[in-house]
Amino acid sequence: MKNGSTATKLLQSGIIFSAISFLTGLGNLAFQSVMGNHLTEAGQYGNTNSALNTFMPLLGLIPSIAVFAVTHYIAHYNSIGDTSGLHGLLAGCRKFLFRLTLFGSLLAIALAKPLGTLFQFSTSLMIVTLVFTLLGLWTSLATALCQGLAWFKRLALIAFLAMVLKVALGYGITLKWPRPEMFVVAAIFSLTAYLILLFWRRDLAMPTQTPVTSPWNREFIDFLIVSAALVVGNYCFSLSDLLVMQCNFPRNDAYTAAERLGFALPSTVGPLLTVLFTNRSAARTTDAFRAQMKLIALYAAGLVFGAVCLCLLRHLCLKILHKDSPEAAEMIRPLAFTMVFVGLLQAMGTLALASRWRKIALHYGALGLAYTIWNLMVGKTSAALLATMPLAAGIAFVLLFAVWFITLRRHQPVASSPSP
Repeated sequence: MKNGSTATKLLQSGIIFSAISFLTGLGNLAFQSVMGNHLTEAGQYGNTNSALNTFMPLLGLIPSIAVFAVTHYIAHYNSIGDTSGLHGLLAGCRKFLFRLTLFGSLLAIALAKPLGTLFQFSTSLMIVTLVFTLLGLWTSLATALCQGLAWFKRLALIAFLAMVLKVALGYGITLKWPRPEMFVVAAIFSLTAYLILLFWRRDLAMPTQTPVTSPWNREFIDFLIVSAALVVGNYCFSLSDLLVMQCNFPRNDAYTAAERLGFALPSTVGPLLTVLFTNRSAARTTDAFRAQMKLIALYAAGLVFGAVCLCLLRHLCLKILHKDSPEAAEMIRPLAFTMVFVGLLQAMGTLALASRWRKIALHYGALGLAYTIWNLMVGKTSAALLATMPLAAGIAFVLLFAVWFITLRRHQPVASSPSP
């Protein structure tokens, strides 16, 4: 009976979080539609998406690494009731982010113009993108906090509110100033949604007598390094094709539109992986593992179902983005096929990191780098890139699955949860 309740509770958390996140995804699709409608000059749509979805995540790799590590340890400390470790971790992260923000601000001032030239962005677009990245450091901590404490409904509410703010301001401001910079400004404004966490500050209040334990021990640093492999792998598999586009065939609006629809596949069911990572970080027993595998099965089913729907409705989806063309429509199939493999790779990598299977996480990061390098070498045109991406992603999936399967057989779930 307990086994069934554990699985049911986990599936319910994943489904509720995914349902709210799906509505948020529709809103983000509306933001892309506004962008496609208001940016009428050739290449502006692709350039704006490159800034928001390629360059900004590239600069945000460090906070993304911290999110996984902090989420893992928050979930663990919370599950065992270690208040000292939990608040020590939060205090250490705030101090680290404060220093990183100061250093990043100085670096941004120095590198804004040369980076803009390198990525073919205007100086103004580069500046607002760097501001967005620096503010994103602090929202990353908030995201890790919500995930680690299993506040999935609160996290979904924040993401939904952020989407509403972004769409509303993005539509209003670009009616008068239809510039790429204004859409990034709208994205910056949407981060104010995280201020809603102030309503729950009492839940984080630390008793004055509680001792604070420093999180910066060898174990935590080791997990940060392994988390880096997962974050790099995630970026390489899911977003590096836009980086390839920016380097080899920039300002391609047709490819950008098709890529955004393809990327929506793993991102739509991605909340299930968020629930999986938090749950796996807190509980690695036999019962929990069975429930977690059911969540992965639901994730895979949603991924395949979404790919089929996207292929069937590709013209409708492209019309919503105001980018329907035979060229863009032909790009949907290989991108959807690729993103199914990418989504499955992300599931294996996420479970491996939460389970502390270091070998799989490191293999995942290495395969992601190899995937990106190969695409940069071969994908000189959009046609060449789309011809190689599904095959490369498929080979990476087979290789990682082999390592994952062997590791899974060697590391049978235990009867009680081990240390993190």
